Formats: sequence, structure tokens, C-alpha cells
Amino acid sequence: MSLNTPFDEASHDRGWNLDAVLRDYRIAYRSRQCSILGRREVFAGRAKFGIFGEGKEIAQLAMAYAFRKGDFRSGYYRDQTLMFALDLLTAEQFFAQLYANPELSAEPAFGGRSMTGHFATRLLDADGNFLPQTDRYNSSADLSPTASQMPRLVGLAYASKLYRQSPAFRAGAGLFTSNGDEIVFGTIGNASCAEGLFWESVNAVGVLQVPMLLSIWDDGFGISVPNAFQMTKGDIARILEGFGHRPGGRPGIDLYVVRGWDYPELCSTYLEASDIVRSKHTPAILHVTELTQPFGHSTSGNHERYKSHDRLEWEKEFDCLKKMREWIVEKEFATARELEELEALESKDVLEARERAWQALRSPIEAERSEVVQMTEKLAMLSRQQGKIQALTASLKALDAPMRRDLMAAVTEALLLAKEDPESATAELRQWKSRQGEINFRRYSSDLYSESFASALNVPVVPAVYPDNPPLLKGFEVIKACFDAAFARVPNLLSMGEDVGLLGGVNQGWAHLQEKYGPLRITDTGIREATIVGEAIGMAMRGLRPIAEIQYLDYFLYALQIISDDLASLRWRTHGGQKAPVIISTRGHRLEGIWHSGSPMAGIINLVRGIYVCVPRNSVQAAGFYNTMLLSDDAAIIVEVLNAYYKRELLPANIGELTLPLGVPEVLRTGRDVTVVTYGACCDIAEEAAVLLETVGIDVEIIDVRTLLPFDIKGMIAESIRKTSRVLFLDEDCPGGTTAYMMQEVLERQRAFQWLDTPPRTLSAKAHRPAYGSDGDYFSKPNREQIVEAVYEIMREAEPRRFGPIL
Repeated sequence: MSLNTPFDEASHDRGWNLDAVLRDYRIAYRSRQCSILGRREVFAGRAKFGIFGEGKEIAQLAMAYAFRKGDFRSGYYRDQTLMFALDLLTAEQFFAQLYANPELSAEPAFGGRSMTGHFATRLLDADGNFLPQTDRYNSSADLSPTASQMPRLVGLAYASKLYRQSPAFRAGAGLFTSNGDEIVFGTIGNASCAEGLFWESVNAVGVLQVPMLLSIWDDGFGISVPNAFQMTKGDIARILEGFGHRPGGRPGIDLYVVRGWDYPELCSTYLEASDIVRSKHTPAILHVTELTQPFGHSTSGNHERYKSHDRLEWEKEFDCLKKMREWIVEKEFATARELEELEALESKDVLEARERAWQALRSPIEAERSEVVQMTEKLAMLSRQQGKIQALTASLKALDAPMRRDLMAAVTEALLLAKEDPESATAELRQWKSRQGEINFRRYSSDLYSESFASALNVPVVPAVYPDNPPLLKGFEVIKACFDAAFARVPNLLSMGEDVGLLGGVNQGWAHLQEKYGPLRITDTGIREATIVGEAIGMAMRGLRPIAEIQYLDYFLYALQIISDDLASLRWRTHGGQKAPVIISTRGHRLEGIWHSGSPMAGIINLVRGIYVCVPRNSVQAAGFYNTMLLSDDAAIIVEVLNAYYKRELLPANIGELTLPLGVPEVLRTGRDVTVVTYGACCDIAEEAAVLLETVGIDVEIIDVRTLLPFDIKGMIAESIRKTSRVLFLDEDCPGGTTAYMMQEVLERQRAFQWLDTPPRTLSAKAHRPAYGSDGDYFSKPNREQIVEAVYEIMREAEPRRFGPIL
């Protein structure tokens, strides 16, 4: 049979392909049994939490017929039936995920790192290279924050438009597209449509006119809160009417409403809608209504507490599985007895899959327990604490289903008990613990950043080369020269952001580049930071190299949730299965005013682990980081210094080739008395202060860290402190922010505390936002005089006779 349609017009069975219909019912029943057994596993204590797709099965069967190889999904955590229907998920893998099996061989989507009900396909091979996407069904990795799948969906669909419209993008993109004919399927729950991310993304796809087919699963509730409290008029389709496409009007979105229990209507609607989306390359939304949630939102609550008796009775009657079964019998496609036999086979298969998944989890842990028991029994015979270690071993043996955490706890306790025994007695146990630590690091903590050959940490350093008489340009002209060279060099490079196109950027870093490279490569967007980043994520997952431009660092917060929850965790949460090498370009630090001179770096770096954060002090340094990241497969945020745009710099002859290493600071000024550690706009101010301090005999060493993630991976700052024995951490973030982060990195990780003769100091901005005006800036952020005073006080504490009071 054809997987693309359940219909068979040549059939004598009234136009339906009976094999397809019965296959669909088996899949739906299998999915329901997985949900039922999954809940039982949680309640029995064998799994931690369950959130399942019961009640949404039939609509997802219909969607599967519209899905073609090369297409993408950006969905939410109730799509298990779709995954079963596309053969992207087995019942055994379903339970492996429920049990959090960390082995990719058992749970290939996330290796146990993501919660149950989340789905993904592996887009990368074992070396971190993209696999072909055109010969398979693709699913971007799910995430739980509501509506967070929407911004990425925009980019996945936009990539199809770009591939279709641009022969240049298609050239060499055979892994990713077949002439841009792919469409992207989004799914979302009705209550999540109240989120701002939903509306921003729907608006974006309407503006961009990209091939997206979004399904809204509407069961009337968001956990316990009914639609009446979620949205105006209690009906998402009514609100979306203004987005609807009208012949003769400006382009909009095709809208459909279909009942979620009506299998024939669902199949015909999905096939019709997807054909239009695919042929016309326009967006569509299907509002799938009258769905049920037979067992409630998740295993954390009982829906009988918030649904009325009438609603519960209606849900029993209009359960989609029940309705499909009735339809099959009514059409005489199968008898009730035949369906019972089919259901019995599926129930048996699901039970067996559950048991295989459980044993696949338990067997290696049981083998490890046996190892630990043997080692602790041996240790007990040699130890002064024989009785206590034997008791510990007995407790470990008695555990019904220990986890690895129990084994590690037992080993640690045994080693503590044997602390006074000879090292030879505990050597085996200590070696086992160390080895298991390494294994479990790979299981749970690997792939935060790229570990491939294309890691940004592996990019060779290419120093700047200056001719005899280099041009002296303004900072924005240097940035423009870098981008110009990059767009000429990298054929799949593109950028999007507010004002980057026609205007060339409000600070002119993109001036005239759209004229040169065209609006498909350098694109103006509306004011929608979350979907600017989402577009970049989706496009990067499909082989393009996007630069997402966030105009000012202060407006970074609009996109921070998507950057943190999706982009930063993507490679990690898929255990190296997916990547999105996005570059986020923004600028900040010093200017004038509350919302144009922010520097919330600690908030950013502590929310975006998994993304590199570069903080260049000038435009040439920024160019070096752009070039480095374009040679890598990592994601990065590059924070340019805003007030450097109009400072003049010498233009290197190789502005398009120079690269900078990540995690390697630069010593801007050598000195013997105090080390000042800083970055960005503070570098210039620190140098001004150092000149003034030199007049009173204080020799300051200034180190520009250049990147905050990673931070000084070679320990250069500790070596400086070893020489000076004094340190000041300086930046424009709030007190206790990035200065505290830098202090921890240097004193704790690099162990530089041992070289200090005086307490370490920090100097940050005030706790409030920067006030408006030049004086507001001066008194809100560290200035030259404050740096002078801070360094002087450090020296006065060390040598009070030499340095008298100045305050």
C-alpha cells in the first residue's frame, strides 16, 4: 500500500485501502496501550513521570499520510502516535525513554536525557556530521516549555522557501533539500496557543509565507484550566480568523477546523491541506477539535478533579479510538471479533516490548551491582571495619531494583569506612569508582558543545596581518568588511534581523550588503527577537549558516528563553544527535540610557551553557570571532562593543581570514603590581586608569578575557596573579554578576588563591540599570577614577607606608 494515502479509488471497498485502515487502527491501539502501561509503570515506581498522547491518536494517523521523506516535524510531547505511524518509534523505545535508559542503542532520540513523550530523530552521524535529510522523516528535538517549538518551526519552514527560491543555496545542499519541496509539520496543544511565542511565530509564518502545516490539538483544557480562561472567546480558531487567507487579499494562512475523532474527515483534510502547502508553499493551520484526554494531563494529577460529570461522559463517548473502531465495524471493514483479535496481539506485543525495555535497563546495572558486591565483600575481609562493610554489602544486595546512584553511594560509603585501611585494599574499588565516573559523564554530561573535528576549539588561529599603511576605519566599517568577506566566502551564509537589510543596520555594520548579496541572504525582519533566533535555529538544522541579529543586548531578553531552552541544550539533550550552528550577533555595554547600554552578562552566561559567548573589545576582535565560528559547527553569541562602532581601528589585510582562539585571554598591558581582569568596553577604561596609576608608581597588568564561555582554558590569569599576587575583576554587569563568575573561575578552578597577598576585589556597575546621559553613565558604571581608587586601595593594603590615603 501507499503510505501517502489511505484511499484506494480502484478498490471495491468504497475507496478505502483496507490494509492501510487496519494498520492504522493497530498503530492507534498500540499507542493507547503504551500510554496505559506507561502510567502503570509510573504508579508502580519503575518510572519517574509520564505524559502521554492518548486521545490524539487518530489525528496523528492522518497527519502521517501527509508526511513525506525530507519533511520535518517541530512538535510537542503528545505526538507518540505520529512517531509510531512513521516508524520512527517502537514500543520498546517508548518504554526505554520512560525508564530513562541512557544508552543510545536503546533510546536513540535522547539517550535518556529528555523527559518521556519527547521525540527526535538523529540528524548527525557519530562524527557530528549531518546525515542526509531527504531520504527520511525528520523530527527536531522536542522541549517542554510551552510553545517553544514554534520559533524553531518558523526557521525549518523558511529553509524550504530559501532552498526553493535560491539556486545558490540549493547548490551543494543535496543532503538537506529536494528543490525546497519539503514542508514542516508543527504540533501544539490548545492551551499553549495562549503563549506569546505562538502568536509571534504565527505572525512570522504569515509574513514570510513559508510551507508550514501546524496542527493544534484541542482537548478543551490546559491541565485543569478550560479554554474559556485560556483565550478570548475560548476558541483559538475564532481568534485566528484574522490571519486567514482570502482570495484577492494580501497573503495569509489557510485555516481548517476538523474533528479529532473523525478518521475519514481527518485523512481527507490532512491530504488536502498538505497538498496546498506543498504546491503553493504557503502556511496552513488545522484546528483539531473535540479531542479527549482520557486519563488527564499527566501522571501528576487526576482529571476527575476538574472535569464535570457531563464532560467525562462525553469524553468516553467521543474517544477517538472508540469512534474509529465503531466506524470500521459499521463499514464492515472488520468485525468486532476480528478487531478483538488484533487488539489482543497488540496488547501482547506492547507487554513484551515493555519487558524487553525493562530488562535492557536492568541487566547492565545488575551486572555492575554484582561487581560492587564482589569488591566490597573482598574489601570487608581485609578491613578493620569488616562488620560495617558487610552490612553495607547486605543492604546493597537487598535492594529490589537499584539504580547506579545506589551503587555509587555504596562504594563511597565503603571507601569512607575503609579510610584507615591500606591503599592496596581499596585500590580496586577506587579504580572502579573513577572508571564509572568517566562512563557516567559520557552518559549524562557529554556533548554540551561540539566534540567533533569542527569544534570551535579546533579552529586554527590566523593572526591579523597589516599592510605597511593600513586603512584607519571606523568600527562599523571594520565589521562591514568582515561580513562582506564572509558572504563572499560562505555560499550558504545568511542573516536576518531588524533593519539589517535596506538600512544596513542601525549602526551601519551591514551597510549596502543587501544590495550586493540580495534580500534572501540579508533579510529585514519585524520586531520579534524570539523568532529571529528561532528562524536561525531551524535554518541551521537544515544546513544553512545563519547570523541572527539582535539589535541591542538589552533586547536579548526577549529571545533568551529560546536561546536557553532550545539552542543551548540542543546538542546536549539529543546526546550529540542534533546541532544548530547559529551565530547570534548583538551589541551592548556602554552608550546612553537604560535600555541601550545594558550588560547583563552573568544572566546570559548562566543560562546559555552549550553556546560559546565571545566579548570582543573592538571590531577587529569581533571579526576574528565571526570568522572562527563560521569555520566551526558550534553556536555562539558575539557581543560587540556598541560605542566601538565609531572608534577608528586599523583594518587588517586579511579581515576575512583572521581567526581568534576561544578561551584564550590576551594580555593588553604587562605589569608587576596588580592584575586587572576584564573584557569588552572596560578594556579601554582600564588602560586609561593604568596610565594614571603609573604616575604614582603602580604598574598594572591588564588581561582581556575575550570569551566568557569558555573562560581562560590555559590558566593564563592564574600565571599573571602568580607574578603580581593581587587581582581586580572588572566589568559592567551588576554586583556579584560576571565578576563573581570570573573570580570563581580563577581562584577556584585555576587555584590562584594560593598566590594572593591581598584579598581579591571586584568592581562592577551599580545594582540598578544605567542612568541616562553621560553623567548617568559615568556614575552608574565603572569609570576611570573608580578603577584607579580600587587598584590604589589594593596597593595601599599591601604597602601602607608607600601608598598613603587618597580619600
